[in-house]
Amino acid sequence: MPLIYRLLTEDDTSEFCHKVSLALSKGWVLYGDPTYAYDHANGVMRAGQAVTKDVDTAYSRDMKLGQQ
Repeated sequence: MPLIYRLLTEDDTSEFCHKVSLALSKGWVLYGDPTYAYDHANGVMRAGQAVTKDVDTAYSRDMKLGQQ
């Protein structure tokens, strides 16, 4: 069973929490700690969280990871 990986990113708002929660509800699993960084170009904090998921199909670069 292949393992696939995604890095979810968003401004550090409730939208980021919703994005991670949606991934978890679809079977994705948190991978490591979240990360935060200041985006100087846009003047906002950005958040990131890696997630992984076991899938039944072979990995393909053409996969739409968010739809798995």
